[in-house]
Amino acid sequence: MKIIVREIPPRSAWMLEQAGIHPLLAQLYAARGVQNPMELDDGLARLIAPCEMLGLSAAATLLADAIAADKKICIVADYDCDGATACAVGIRGLRLLGARQVAYIVPDRVVDGYGLTAPISERVKASGADVLITVDNGIASFEGVATARALGLQVLVTDHHLPASRDGQIVLPNADVIVNPNQPGCPFASKSIAGVGVMFYVLLALRVELRARGYFSVRPEPHAVRTEPVEGPASTGSARTDLGSARTVVNARQAEPKLDGLLPLVALGTVADVVKLDANNRRLVAQGLKRIRALMLPTGLASLFVAAGRDAKVATTFDFGFALGPRINAAGRLSDMTLGIECLLTDDVERGQELAKILDGINRERREIEGSMREQAFAVAESLFSDAALGGLDAPPAICMFDPDFHEGVVGIVASRIKDKLHRPTFVFAQSKAPGREHELKGSGRSIAGFHLRDALDLVAKRQPGVLLRFGGHAMAAGCTIAEENFDIFEQSLSQVAQEWLDAATLLRRLDTDGPLKPEYRRVELVDALHKEVWGQGFAPPTFSEEVEVLSQRLVGGKHLALKLKHQGQPVDGIWFGHTEPLPTRVKLAFRLDADAWNGVRRVRFLVEAVEI
Repeated sequence: MKIIVREIPPRSAWMLEQAGIHPLLAQLYAARGVQNPMELDDGLARLIAPCEMLGLSAAATLLADAIAADKKICIVADYDCDGATACAVGIRGLRLLGARQVAYIVPDRVVDGYGLTAPISERVKASGADVLITVDNGIASFEGVATARALGLQVLVTDHHLPASRDGQIVLPNADVIVNPNQPGCPFASKSIAGVGVMFYVLLALRVELRARGYFSVRPEPHAVRTEPVEGPASTGSARTDLGSARTVVNARQAEPKLDGLLPLVALGTVADVVKLDANNRRLVAQGLKRIRALMLPTGLASLFVAAGRDAKVATTFDFGFALGPRINAAGRLSDMTLGIECLLTDDVERGQELAKILDGINRERREIEGSMREQAFAVAESLFSDAALGGLDAPPAICMFDPDFHEGVVGIVASRIKDKLHRPTFVFAQSKAPGREHELKGSGRSIAGFHLRDALDLVAKRQPGVLLRFGGHAMAAGCTIAEENFDIFEQSLSQVAQEWLDAATLLRRLDTDGPLKPEYRRVELVDALHKEVWGQGFAPPTFSEEVEVLSQRLVGGKHLALKLKHQGQPVDGIWFGHTEPLPTRVKLAFRLDADAWNGVRRVRFLVEAVEI
């Protein structure tokens, strides 16, 4: 492990500090590329204008026409947290804007696979829908879109994934409208926006269109309302009871609704999908966090905070990424994402609590399965490294593994754990459980900086035609399906690409840090201030590094190292979760700041991330 200290552009840090920003925060922001205080303005007015996203105007027209004609709309979601939040935002937002008939379908991970397929389009048509909207998927669903159009459905694709290419040319499905900032010709600057963010922008554009049509009254006024059951999923991969709650239908000429109540869901999906937190994404997340901390959040989301043992009043991006997001994702991995979406949709307190408890239980099951798979996978992966070392060879540049006992619902998590531990692009495969496809392997991959995983799969597909049955994804995460008999070919081909693309510097594990921490910054109130900021992918949380003295160390819980440290002449507690090996008396640590409570007194402690070897 090589610990690197980020460079701090002095002029940027000075400008930020002159604007009244705390000196430590000014340094942290400057080191992450922030050049002036305006970039830190998280007001809604600073969001990129919807008119800059290609297809939004056409999408708004299509949906406004559908609302005017009282057409039935069906959302086809994805089975991860981004897809679930995008679906919930779409349903809540469309109903706020006057759509009376909105339902959804969630593909079954095992039976349907990823994206809009032809059978799903047929199910949407059978449900009586007139308009099909994809969220967080669809940009590569050529057959599914074609089938839907042939059946007479209007198709609106909202997605954020990279489009497919053939013979070096970008190809798009033949949908009525496509909204995706990564499609050719789209000038929208935030290419990293999550699927839920794209759906939120669609609703913003729709409201503008409805306003232009005179759909809203000038000022709020009483309306006739009626309450009726919410339409739950039009069809799901399992025979699950409808988990609907109640909704209110408002007559035309309604008061113009506010859409900011959707931002807590937008924030959750954005962080959980680990997209780059550029300025626009940080604003979306910051606005969602403000509303959550003010307890202005959906009932089901509030129940998830309770089930996860988190306090919504002091919510952080850490809560999204490591507490709430995994509980939503667990439903799609092991059960039915209908549970997750219904939890985000319900406004009934008891129902929200019930669903949150179910999701918490599924997540516990997920952790048990992941734990056993991870141990098995680590043993295999580390043997590869040992064999390479014994043979005098370098460790493999990429790791691929498969076991018949692996569960396809958690292969992505296990791939991520192996990638983190061994610092190699990693694919983990499980046997498909879909009827008639038992000979196929479904794999999920995670990558390291400097190795674009989807581009690597594209090159494998060109060099080994027919080996990849399906693939897609991003730079850091991707998925694919292969025939079991082609596993060795895929492994060799991916390793060859990694051998060509990765050099020794890229394969050396490094951790970027913010350097030494001044002792005057080791204060609880400053720790709390840091936690309130928006950190995440591409805008890393503060991590400091310097040499410290280890005064004492002991194991707690059998798997964590509790430390007494001397930091710049003063004692401070530390803990290294998941680490059991003892440390030398003096060591260079990388650590984050935290505050724990003992006998009612809060104290700063260091959360150790790594040591330099």
